[in-house]
Amino acid sequence: MLALRLARGGQPVVQLRRLLVAAASAGTGFLLLCTLGYAMGHPDASTGSLLRLAWCVVPLAATVHLAVAVARTDPATKPRPGLSAVGLGPARLTLIAAISTAVACTLGSLLALLFFLHLRGDLSGLPFDGAARGLLAADRPLPLAAALTLLAVVPLAASAASAAVLRPRAAKAGESQEPAAPAAPVPAPTGLPWGVALLAVGLAVETYASRAHDTAGFPMPGGLGGSPSGVLAGWTVTALGLALAGPGLTYQCGRALQAVRPGAARLLAGRVLQEEARRIGRPLGVVCAVASGAYAGITLWSGRHPGLGPLSTLGAVLVVGCTVATFLTAAIEAKQARSDTTAALLRLGAPAGLLRSAAGLRAVGLLAVFGPLTWAVAELAALPLAP
Repeated sequence: MLALRLARGGQPVVQLRRLLVAAASAGTGFLLLCTLGYAMGHPDASTGSLLRLAWCVVPLAATVHLAVAVARTDPATKPRPGLSAVGLGPARLTLIAAISTAVACTLGSLLALLFFLHLRGDLSGLPFDGAARGLLAADRPLPLAAALTLLAVVPLAASAASAAVLRPRAAKAGESQEPAAPAAPVPAPTGLPWGVALLAVGLAVETYASRAHDTAGFPMPGGLGGSPSGVLAGWTVTALGLALAGPGLTYQCGRALQAVRPGAARLLAGRVLQEEARRIGRPLGVVCAVASGAYAGITLWSGRHPGLGPLSTLGAVLVVGCTVATFLTAAIEAKQARSDTTAALLRLGAPAGLLRSAAGLRAVGLLAVFGPLTWAVAELAALPLAP
């Protein structure tokens, strides 16, 4: 009940982020239900049903990633003075964050179920009644237990991930309310070497698999035929490498901005990037991975001109939209984290133009590093898929 009251009393921007989570959950839940509909309509094609279910893992992961990012920025779950006295310590706040995430995702799953039943023709009185009866096996009874099990996947995964991510952070924040001592330089993230190694391994696997003589491939969505399983596995490793290397690259970008006698704007921009490397680096790496995958997909489609299909389009929109929304949410979280520092600089007389210049330098620096990297990875990843 407390989680519902906190969710209802949030600011419009907070409510908008929760609605984005609900919308992403609705889209992913609908894809899972469509997989169930395909399995009902094709009882002998169990392999095809499993492959469709496997393709749902990508939008599911993107939805969970967005839900965790939104939970991290939810002001209702931030430790504040006086909350521990009324029983809202770090553990309780973590539980509230998990419940709020589960509520938003459950709302989306219910909307997905209603839309699925509407397109099957089980619910009437609205436009497009039974518009997809053949696609969703409307002539067969819907196994309610299987549908509810599939719809429970997103709320359970999102709430569990939110609890796992926020619990250490909440406990650390709740240990003491005393002002922190001035920091030493922020240590560099340790994942850059591993990220670069995974990136190289993924590209090597893609290249090797593309030259294999075995013509059997893992079916692609939207009628795109097949692609060698090794190519898809290599792209997955490449995406993991980009996500793991993102914080380290962001930190090194901040260090580069401070090189060679920096002025006040470059020094401030570099220090902020180093402070925020762990917070925005991984979502930025995921954005690069999705962008390179989209480029590879366009290369694959360019010579075949297939019909992508509504479900494949929905999956692509979900992945891209959730990835961009997650990065923007992480950027908002970073801005909230440095609000005290910004206010202190303004009180000390720092001009607002200096802060704007530092923000512009951060954007230019990140674009200069991640832009060419994304293009290079996309070109290398697309070579094995070129027609």
